[in-house]
Amino acid sequence: MRLISLLLFICATAVAQAEPEPTIRICDDTGCSDRPRSTTTFNPNADVNPEAERRLAALKEKAEKDPRAAYDLGLRYFRGDGVRQDSYQALQWMRDAAERGDRKAQTAVGKLYLMGLEEMGSDPAEAEKWLSIAAGRGDKEAKKLLTQASTAKKDEVAYRRWVDTQRQYLREYWQSRYTYRWYWNNNGWYYRDDY
Repeated sequence: MRLISLLLFICATAVAQAEPEPTIRICDDTGCSDRPRSTTTFNPNADVNPEAERRLAALKEKAEKDPRAAYDLGLRYFRGDGVRQDSYQALQWMRDAAERGDRKAQTAVGKLYLMGLEEMGSDPAEAEKWLSIAAGRGDKEAKKLLTQASTAKKDEVAYRRWVDTQRQYLREYWQSRYTYRWYWNNNGWYYRDDY
């Protein structure tokens, strides 16, 4: 009887502890407060500024016609100036301006490819291409960066050659040197304990 009472007490305590509190403490830029658990705090339109949206739309319209405006828009996305910072959009607009012949954008795109941009790694070959175009048009910064891009490209090519030669060995190694630890038998997986 005592055992049953003890078990009931433990179960009741566990159930009481398992029930979530009706409120949760949330701290944000407005301060801390206890709010109901069902409260949502994400509001995608909270920071929408109609004037800023109008200006951005006007700059995008200009950017589609003028590569200098596309460069400016890319720079704004890169910095997060008047828009949400977005490295993908920054590169897209910068590259668009570079492809349409803007020399500053060509240098900027070359530098972005040389250094890499957040989630995008460096691409020395692409950097060399853009910096060569800008240097050929007289950009001094591009001329300085071009030697770095060429050196990085040579190192990258040597590295890629090494990786390609090693890839076959690695594939063979993975095929023959490592064995499985689990095997399927009688409708179930079993662990081999002989390692």
